Amino acid sequence: MTASPEIEIAGRKVGADHPPFVICELSGNHNGSLDRALSMIDAAAATGCDAIKIQTYTADTITMDVDRPEFKIHGGLWDGRSLYELYQEAQTPYEWHAALFERARARGVILFSSPFDETAVDLLDGLGAPAFKIASFEAVDLPLIRYAAARGKPLIISTGMANLAEIEAARDAALSGGAPGVVLLHCVSSYPAVLEDANVRTVADMAGRFGCPVGLSDHTHGTAASVAAVALGASVIEKHFTLARADGGPDAAFSLEPAEFKALVADTKAAWQALGRAHYDLLGSERGNAQFRRSLYVAADVRAGEPLTRANVRSIRPGNGLPPAELDRVLTRRAARDLRRGEPLAWDMLA
Repeated sequence: MTASPEIEIAGRKVGADHPPFVICELSGNHNGSLDRALSMIDAAAATGCDAIKIQTYTADTITMDVDRPEFKIHGGLWDGRSLYELYQEAQTPYEWHAALFERARARGVILFSSPFDETAVDLLDGLGAPAFKIASFEAVDLPLIRYAAARGKPLIISTGMANLAEIEAARDAALSGGAPGVVLLHCVSSYPAVLEDANVRTVADMAGRFGCPVGLSDHTHGTAASVAAVALGASVIEKHFTLARADGGPDAAFSLEPAEFKALVADTKAAWQALGRAHYDLLGSERGNAQFRRSLYVAADVRAGEPLTRANVRSIRPGNGLPPAELDRVLTRRAARDLRRGEPLAWDMLA
């Protein structure tokens, strides 16, 4: 199925020809406080991010409260916790959503969310969310993808853990389901992810394979992976955010604080600007320095009729003389007149 290399979210064009669309993911770092969640929106908007993202689920819509081993987390940041317990802590209550959307509008920043079931899609659609984000763990839930796509809004799909066939199926489900465009995010579903596993070259490979805007959902520490991804063609960067890691929270350990996120926004957009285009022409900004390239100069006084030698001709800066590539030809000639040390060589000076 054919995808567009460019989409639009709330009037913002997203694609390789535009600066990266940077998403500030609040996740569960509100720590159960609506006031903190609202303060996070204020702080996130101040970083210059393009959008803020939340997550829309309850513990009961995303899992079940069941005492079985497979409902327990083994290893990693949340070792020993049950899924139900974790999601009870991290959920953003449905009753907060209207206030969060209103605060984002007041701050002039785009807000959207990851729905985890049909009730979440309905809630977000009713609040005017301009896009939906499908989380990595839901990328295989094609019915959910089609349900969200039917709202006629772009879908951003994280691809952590998905193989090529699953990524293609998710993209096709979104497009055939009615989404006007799809963004695929390379993602390592490890929390936190280590840089050695980031494999951001996948971003460029995905762009070639799937013909749609691509990006990175970055769970590594710091900003290096995100900047590298932009250099490799990422149109979207998603990174988790917190007011302060010391405050704790489900995702705090791999989230950026406000000053760090502001640097991420600046660095990724600067990286995109630096990409420019492939070219080999003299830039206007270089013209002033072109005069200081090397050229051939008289290095010692030479009388008329005397030969030019390596003792009296040198390749030096500035660039007012003959090109250095002409040195061998110059050394076969004699001075047509008296030459003074420091004169730039020209053909009419040589016999």
